[in-house]
Amino acid sequence: MDYTSTSEDIKLIIEKVQEKSQDFNLLIKEINRVIIGQKYMINRLLIGLLTNGHVLLEGVPGLAKTLAIKTLSEALDGEFSRIQFTPDLLPADVVGTLIYNIKDNDFSVKKGPVFANFILADEINRSPAKVQSALLEAMQEKQVTIGDETYNLKEPFLVLATQNPIDQEGTYPLPEAQVDRFMLKCVVTYPEFEQEREILKQNISNEKHRVKKIVSLEKIFETRELVREIYMDEKIESYILDIIFATRFPEKYNLSQLKSYILFGSSPRGSISLALAAKAHAFLNQRGFVIPEDVKSVAKDVLRHRIGISYEAEAENVTTEDIIDHVLQSITAP
Repeated sequence: MDYTSTSEDIKLIIEKVQEKSQDFNLLIKEINRVIIGQKYMINRLLIGLLTNGHVLLEGVPGLAKTLAIKTLSEALDGEFSRIQFTPDLLPADVVGTLIYNIKDNDFSVKKGPVFANFILADEINRSPAKVQSALLEAMQEKQVTIGDETYNLKEPFLVLATQNPIDQEGTYPLPEAQVDRFMLKCVVTYPEFEQEREILKQNISNEKHRVKKIVSLEKIFETRELVREIYMDEKIESYILDIIFATRFPEKYNLSQLKSYILFGSSPRGSISLALAAKAHAFLNQRGFVIPEDVKSVAKDVLRHRIGISYEAEAENVTTEDIIDHVLQSITAP
C-alpha cells in the first residue's frame, strides 16, 4: 500500500474486506461444527492460509490438531495429506522417488505425500535432520527435485507441523534456521470444561457432521492479494520494527535486564511475518487497516520460535513468552 493512499482508497479496501470476510465467517462456523473449543488454533491456521505461511503447533496428543487441518482442507475443497514422522522415515517417503519399470526399461516418478494442498507433518521432530530438511526445503522453495526433474508443488500449499512438548526422548529438535521457516509457532492448550462436555457429547452420539465446501481455492488466492492491500500506517510499521529490534538490542529500549537472557533476536523473517500476520488478523476481524492490537495479538506466535534464550534464562525459568511480554510492555504502541 502506497503511503499516499487517500481516505477513499482505504474506504474501498474496507468495503472489499467486509465483503470477502463474509465467506471466511461461514468457513469458521463450518469448522466450529466439527472442532470445538480450539478457536485460537483455527484462527492461526487461517492466518497461515491467508499469508501463505506455515504453522508449527505444539501441544499434547488429542487436541484435534489432525482433525483441524483435515476439516479445513475439506471446507476448502483442497487435497489433504498426512505424514507421520518416525525415526526410520526417509526423504523419499516425503517428496517421492524414481521407480524402475522393468517392462519399459526406464524410471518413472512416484510423487510423495508432499504433493497436496494441506500437509500435516505429525511429530516432525521424530525424524532425523535429512527428512526434516526435505520437507522444509519444499516449504521454502515450493518445489521438489526428484532425479533430474524439478516439480512445482500445488497451490495453496500449507504445512501444519506438530510437536509433542512432553515426550522428548529420541527426538531430533528442529535447528533454528529451519524452525524460522515456520511463520507461526502456536501453543495449543486443553479446552475449557463446558467445551469438553460438548466434545464428549459429540463423540459419543451417532450424529456425524459432514463438512461442506465453503470457500473455493480460487477465492483463497484473491483474498491473499486483498490481505496484502490492507492499509498499514508508517507508525504501525515502526512499531513492528521496534518490537523486532528490541529482541536484538534490548539495551537500546531500556530493557538491559533482558540482555543476558537473549542469545539472539528475531530474524528479518520475523518482521515480515509479524506485518503479514497482523494484516491477516485485521482481515479476520473485518477491518481494512491494521491497529496495534493486531500486532500484539500475533506477536507471541510469530516470535516465540525466533528468539534464542541463554542458559541463564533457562536456569531462572525465563521463557521466550516472558521476554516478548516485557518487550510489548516497554514499547509504546502508536
